[in-house]
Amino acid sequence: MTTGARAPFGVYVHVPFCLHRCDYCAFATWDDRSHLIDNYVEGLVQEVRAALGQLPAVTSVFFGGGTPSLLTPDQLRSIVELVPLAPGAEVSVECNPDAVDAERLAGYHAAGVTRVSLGAQSLCTHVLAALGRTHTVESVVRAASAVRAEGFDSWNLDLIYGVVGETLDDWRSTVERALDLEPPHLSAYGLTVEPGTPLAEDPARSPDDDDQADKYVLADSLLGAAGLVSYEISNWSRPGHRCRHNQCYWSQGDYRGFGCAAHSHLDGRRWWNVRTPERYLALLDAGQPVVAAGEHLDAAQRRTERLQLALRTSQGVPSETLDTTGLDDLVERRHERVVLTLAGRLLANEVATRLR
Repeated sequence: MTTGARAPFGVYVHVPFCLHRCDYCAFATWDDRSHLIDNYVEGLVQEVRAALGQLPAVTSVFFGGGTPSLLTPDQLRSIVELVPLAPGAEVSVECNPDAVDAERLAGYHAAGVTRVSLGAQSLCTHVLAALGRTHTVESVVRAASAVRAEGFDSWNLDLIYGVVGETLDDWRSTVERALDLEPPHLSAYGLTVEPGTPLAEDPARSPDDDDQADKYVLADSLLGAAGLVSYEISNWSRPGHRCRHNQCYWSQGDYRGFGCAAHSHLDGRRWWNVRTPERYLALLDAGQPVVAAGEHLDAAQRRTERLQLALRTSQGVPSETLDTTGLDDLVERRHERVVLTLAGRLLANEVATRLR
């Protein structure tokens, strides 16, 4: 979670542009504003430069979105080269399988990217259609092959399970085909219904909790058998390939967000930027702050949040912080800590109510 003995400090860069908005997406992204990309990158450079005096050595950088792979290697480089990176820092970029090829990946690698996260979501054609994805299974295979060939230090495959119409066999096929691509890290998220999305407008498309539980158990079994170890409820990796940037979040570390809608955290203070790219650029042009609002967490709030985050991870929580009465099947003791069992991971929110 650190580079040497250095405390983790992350930088998140939000890229709010997509070529197509998926039916389940509630993020701050837009599919009709690609004409703003050049100006937006210039705005990011301006915001990062203005914050340089406030940044310690950065242990991880994460380009998220949206579709960060819409940025050219030169655009991405213009941001990365400004960040004061600690030795061995992780620099990650989320990529849509349709928006990367060998040339772009080589350019990213040369620009300092060390880790790629491919948003595959599924490896079944009809499931991709149900999710509103526009890429194909074949494009995922091509992109994964290109990532491997480029020789990134690490890379991740993102999957989503639980869409209506996806059978257990469909999900098994997706996980098995994903493993055939040899990712050293895999993330699997249960489909969630977010207000204001096309998915939310059709109750018949809402996922079933029991179906998602069955698929989670199957994924954990298949991934474990392939040598990928669960280190957070939705994340599995081979040794040495955990996502350091996400670990910064899960350990309640400090980070600075750049771009519209980006969030930051420092010593219990959280703040976030204005949501739309137009507003973000207008404020920068006017020399005004781009922060929309913020909040301060007191010591008790920080402690509760820290325990809730830790409970989701394989390190668990100190044994004295969780009332385990009646939770025999959901938790297990490891030395002086308590961690979730597989059954406990399925009921993590309920177990978290017993934190004290």
